[in-house]
Amino acid sequence: MTKFLATTALIGALAMPAFAVEVAEGDTLAENQYFNYWLLDAIKSLDPALNTDVEGSASIRSLFEGLMNEDAQGEMVPGVAESFEVSDDGLTYTFTLREANWSNGEPVTAEDFVYGWQRVVTPETTSEYAWYMELMNVVNATQIVAGEMDPSELGVRAVDDRTFEVTLTTPTPFFINTLSHVTTFPVPRAVVEEHGNAWTQPGNIVGNGAYTLASHNLGVEIVFQKNPEYWDADNVVMETVRGITVNDSNVALTRYQAGELDRVQIPAGQYPRLAQESPDEAISVPRGCSYAYVFNLSDKGPEALKDQRVREAMALSLNREVMVDQILQGGQRPAYSWTHWAIAGFAEPSETFEDMPYEDRVARARELLEEAGYGPQNPVRLSLQYNTDESHRLLAVAAQQFWRPLGIEVTLNNVEWAVHTDRLQNQDFEIARYAWCADYNEASTFLDWFRTDGYNSGKWSNAEFDELLVEARTADDTAPLYQRAEEILAEEVPAVWVYHYSLNEMISPAIKGIPRENLLNTWYAKDLYRVEQ
Repeated sequence: MTKFLATTALIGALAMPAFAVEVAEGDTLAENQYFNYWLLDAIKSLDPALNTDVEGSASIRSLFEGLMNEDAQGEMVPGVAESFEVSDDGLTYTFTLREANWSNGEPVTAEDFVYGWQRVVTPETTSEYAWYMELMNVVNATQIVAGEMDPSELGVRAVDDRTFEVTLTTPTPFFINTLSHVTTFPVPRAVVEEHGNAWTQPGNIVGNGAYTLASHNLGVEIVFQKNPEYWDADNVVMETVRGITVNDSNVALTRYQAGELDRVQIPAGQYPRLAQESPDEAISVPRGCSYAYVFNLSDKGPEALKDQRVREAMALSLNREVMVDQILQGGQRPAYSWTHWAIAGFAEPSETFEDMPYEDRVARARELLEEAGYGPQNPVRLSLQYNTDESHRLLAVAAQQFWRPLGIEVTLNNVEWAVHTDRLQNQDFEIARYAWCADYNEASTFLDWFRTDGYNSGKWSNAEFDELLVEARTADDTAPLYQRAEEILAEEVPAVWVYHYSLNEMISPAIKGIPRENLLNTWYAKDLYRVEQ
């Protein structure tokens, strides 16, 4: 075994523990430390194994802590892990855990990580993120997810109470970067076994994070209180954190301006005005998410979309520049790849139609539709599903207008988030608005979505694409592999890329500590504090 000294983030962390808040010089803390932030939808799950969305992840990061956290720049810093070593062959990671407690006062042990990780891959858990352990290359994860092995054979073990060991099938350069994801968080077995599916309800849930769950009124608000048992509680300043659900982003902005919320998303088209009126509050920075319209190519999908010419025509004729520049207006970029442009080490494909004049794109789209037997006299009729949000509606209306003149008649179908995700999971849609946010800062976090056995709601499949992603797991230079994978997506068009996100928010000047340089927008309530105004 060799002491690991190659990760600069960890070297720094060893010399300087990952304490929570660092109050800036000159800031005066407010007497009452509270933070009210906006949620678009209800939190579907607080179970680290069952959560699938960004807002749920932010809540879980308040209640639980994994081996690693992210700092304000997105670099990995220790969480429960105090240090780690990696074997010479790069296959075994051994983590030393710090002394930490669950919110009921019981110690956090290596066995809690073993149980949490095994629970994710156990088929009976029905975790939609079970594939994440496969992506991490944990030994036997694939066989266990497939039901071919017992979960106890997963490549993890508790050497002793404070030593957690992970064995990988192959050296995985981005392995450490996967460890801030909530899927890898520890779970208290006794609490899960006592309460079953109700273990995350207020009064039942036990976490090891900086906060406890004070209340959760589904779809209304979720409230967290500082956890005195958290290992770094002395450095946590914010006492109360409240997530408030407001389905209409314009209403949320009004409530922000009334002082009811400290952080809200800026509605589509309003960033330029707000940035001029409130330059200290309106922000726009890159965010590692991509927005697309996904085609249902499964047996349940419409026949017309199985024709690649139709899909290509729809991609060509969607005027992304208008959608970004005239509707969103918040620093987003038109998308010509699935992987976000700012992902570390990613080189965007050079062969796209980005530089083709829009008139030429439309002309080519008409040709493709005519070849496929469609046009204004024989239109393609499809439905486009999106979840409730004014921005999604405006973009869907625009898409409908871009496609109609070509003979593509699209009916819009607005549903709530929970219904939307259930229909995606069951292929009960024709075209669906979807966005994917990076789980870690590496291109595979996007491309893996389209693997044949990936999340892949539209059930597109390509053997060469799958093989490229397998090869990338052990390649020294992944850039050409990822470029080719993006080229295949561009050729076969399983979805229409729309735009790459920026983070457009109004943040109260009283709130400090929200990171603005972390592409993944990973934030921790423990790092925030409120100042006197």
